[in-house]
Amino acid sequence: MTSIEATAQVANMYDTVLILDFGSQYSHLITRRVREAGVYCELLPCTQKISELKFKPKGIILSGSPFSITDEGAPHVDPEVFNLGVPILGICYGLQELARNLGGETSLAVKREYGFAELNLHPQADHHSHKLFQDVPTPTNVWMSHGDHLEKPPKDFVVIGSTTTSEYAAVAHNTLSIYGIQFHPEVTHSVDGAIVLRNFVVGICQCEANWTMSSFIDKELERIRTLVGPTGSVIGAVSGGVDSTVAAVLMKRAIGDRFHAVLVDNGVMRLNECQQVKQTLADSLGINLTVADASDLFLGRLKGVTDPEKKRKIIGNTFIEVFEAESHKIDEISRQNGLGAIEWLLQGTLYPDVIESISFKGPSATIKSHHNVGGLLEDMRLKLIEPLRELFKDEVRALGALLEIPEDLVWRHPFPGPGIAIRVLGEVTPSQVEIARRADHIYIDEIKKAGLYRQISQAYAALLPVRSVGVMGDQRTYEQVIALRAVETKDFMTADWFPMPVDVLKRISNRIINEVHGVNRVLYDVSSKPPSTIEFE
Repeated sequence: MTSIEATAQVANMYDTVLILDFGSQYSHLITRRVREAGVYCELLPCTQKISELKFKPKGIILSGSPFSITDEGAPHVDPEVFNLGVPILGICYGLQELARNLGGETSLAVKREYGFAELNLHPQADHHSHKLFQDVPTPTNVWMSHGDHLEKPPKDFVVIGSTTTSEYAAVAHNTLSIYGIQFHPEVTHSVDGAIVLRNFVVGICQCEANWTMSSFIDKELERIRTLVGPTGSVIGAVSGGVDSTVAAVLMKRAIGDRFHAVLVDNGVMRLNECQQVKQTLADSLGINLTVADASDLFLGRLKGVTDPEKKRKIIGNTFIEVFEAESHKIDEISRQNGLGAIEWLLQGTLYPDVIESISFKGPSATIKSHHNVGGLLEDMRLKLIEPLRELFKDEVRALGALLEIPEDLVWRHPFPGPGIAIRVLGEVTPSQVEIARRADHIYIDEIKKAGLYRQISQAYAALLPVRSVGVMGDQRTYEQVIALRAVETKDFMTADWFPMPVDVLKRISNRIINEVHGVNRVLYDVSSKPPSTIEFE
C-alpha cells in the first residue's frame, strides 16, 4: 500500500484539510495546530499532483518556505489547487504563491520582518473575510519570518490586516474563500494564531471537529478488518515500546488470534528487553508472541560498518528478512489452524516518521532514513499495515490510555528500530553494545528515581567513538566516553534539551564510571532539534 493510499483511507473517514509543504521548518506545527482544533489534516509535499489525490480535501493550507518566491527553482503548487473550489489559506510563502497564481505581484521587501510584529486588523463590513479573524482582538501580536512581501494583491482581493512594514499582511478574495497571511499563526509567538487556524478549518472550511482518539479507535478497527479481510492474518513487529505495543493491542482487538506478534532480538536492544517484553505482551496483555533470536545475524552484518545510513539499511533489510522467515513458520501453523495465511506486516510507523522521510529540496529534505519507513526490501513479500501512520506521539499515548494499556508502557520513552546500533557511534560490536546498554540502564534508573522520567520526552546514553585520558586508583586510564541525551518535546519534530539537575547528573556520572567497565568520562548533550537530531545517528 502506498503512502497516499493509506492516507486516503483515513482522510475519507473525516473532514480533512490538506496542508501543502514548501519546506518550512514550521510546516509540521500547522498540522499540530489543526489537529488540536479537532480537525483531521494531512501534510504532503507542495509538488503533490491534485489529480493523484485519493480524497477531496475540505480546505487547503499552503505553508511557508525557506525559498524566495523569485528564486530560480523555487517550489510551486499544482495550479489545479485553485480549481478544487475549496477554501485556501496561504501562510507567508503561501501568500506569495497565491499572488503568483492569481495575478498579484511580489518583491523583495525593503525592510525584512523577523520576529514579533503588531498586526492591525481591517474588518470589512458585510464581508466573509471577518470569519478568519473572528474573536481575534486588534491589534494582535504575530510572528513574522520573511524577506519577500506582497507588492500588489491579486485582482478582487481586499486588505484585512497590516503591520507597520507590511501593508498587505492579510488579504482576502472579495467573493471566494481564499485568504493569505504574511505571519505564521502556527507558532506560539503568534498569540491568537491558534484561533485563526481554527476559524479557517472549522468556521470557513466547515470541517466537523470530530478528530479524537475515541472516534479513531472504532474507525481504525473497522479499517483494519476491511484491509485484512475475514481470513487474512497479520504478523506484527513488536519491541515493547509504546508505538508497537499500541499497534499490537489495536491489531489484537481488530482480528483477535489472527494477529501474531514477533519480537526480533537483533542484539542491540536494551538491557533485559526481551524478557520484559515477553512478560508484558504475552503474559499481561495476552498477545501471541514469538521471540526470534537473530542477534548473531544482525551483529555479523554490522561488523566493520560505521556509516549511520548503512547501519539503518542493514538493520531494516535484515529485520524484514527475519520477519519473512518467521512468517513462513507461523503461516504453516496458521493455515493448519484455519486462521488464514500471513499476508500483512504490522509496523508502528508514526506521522513524524513519515514527515521526516519525505524528500524535498531544502530543509525538509531527507535528513536520515527513518527506521520504520526506510531500508525496506523492494521485493518484500508481505504487505505493510501501519495503523498509527497518521498519528503523532501524544495521540498514540492518548490512544494507549483508551485501550487500557498499563501506564508505564504508555509513557515509556521511544526506542529506535535500529536500537543501540545508532547509539554506538562507529563500529557496532558486542562489547561496545554492552557498554552503551549498561550505561543507558543506569541513566534511566536514576532519572526514574529522581522523579524526572515523565518530565523528559526521551533520554538515552550514547557511546562516542573517542577515548580520553583519566585517573582511576592512581593509575592512568585511556578509555571511552558516554554522552547523555535528554530532550523535552510534544511532537518529536522539534525538541529542547532537558535542564537536568546537577545533583542528578553527578549521581549518574558517578555510577556509570564506577559500574561500567571501559568508561572514564560522561558528557551531557545540550543541543536542541533543530539543528541537531534527537538521536546521534
